[in-house]
Amino acid sequence: MSLQTAERVSHTDYSDNVMLQRHLIAYHSAVNLVKGHTFEIGSGEGYGIDLLAPKTDHYTAIDKYPTPLAVENANEKVDFKQMTIPPIDFADNSFDAAVCFQVIEHIKDDHSFVKEIHRVLKPGASIIFTTPNIKMTLTRNPWHIREYTVQGLNDLLSKYFSNVEVKGVFGNEKIMQYYERNKASVKKITRWDILNLQYNLPRFMLQIPYDLMNRMNRKKLLTGNDDLVKSIKYTDYSVQPANDQCFDLFAIATK
Repeated sequence: MSLQTAERVSHTDYSDNVMLQRHLIAYHSAVNLVKGHTFEIGSGEGYGIDLLAPKTDHYTAIDKYPTPLAVENANEKVDFKQMTIPPIDFADNSFDAAVCFQVIEHIKDDHSFVKEIHRVLKPGASIIFTTPNIKMTLTRNPWHIREYTVQGLNDLLSKYFSNVEVKGVFGNEKIMQYYERNKASVKKITRWDILNLQYNLPRFMLQIPYDLMNRMNRKKLLTGNDDLVKSIKYTDYSVQPANDQCFDLFAIATK
């Protein structure tokens, strides 16, 4: 589907490359943190499975929608279950580690969600969350129920987990160059929103227009910055102590 939702990042569409690499740094940063029976909550297209599954004894991935790469990789070590969460349909103390990348901002009841994750993890197990840093968001994303600050995410996770460390995903000069060009492009679009409808209308009314404009904007940025967009790799991002300038929050919560 050529006009897929921009929320489900493609590993084959170059207009998504900057976001794809931003997602991949999370997987690469999690390689040494997963173990035993690992649980991925929200596997998307499944492009992180090949990175993490070899580091585990067993890998279970779930998503609201089918995850093609998870199905392709299905074997005695990797399995995929399609489900809507919360609740999470697994027994208490099932997993040795978990990852949940770019999901929690879509969950209506984030407290129940985090509580469920805590339930299915074994004592001493950790989960890694990533989610957009609201301080770096250029415009309202109506697909997100909420976005978090560093303190807000820390406060939420600390209610359920005994130890929480919030880091951030940062970009180098190339990433910041793209960010500034994207910011200028978004500003050209939103300047027509004189009634501030992006914040005043219900989310459901904005989702399709937002998705169309977001997809068009990414393709426009690719056309005007082809070499820059295609040159960006996950190594142009890094995980460091969080502050308001990080693109994503990268939180490790231990039961």
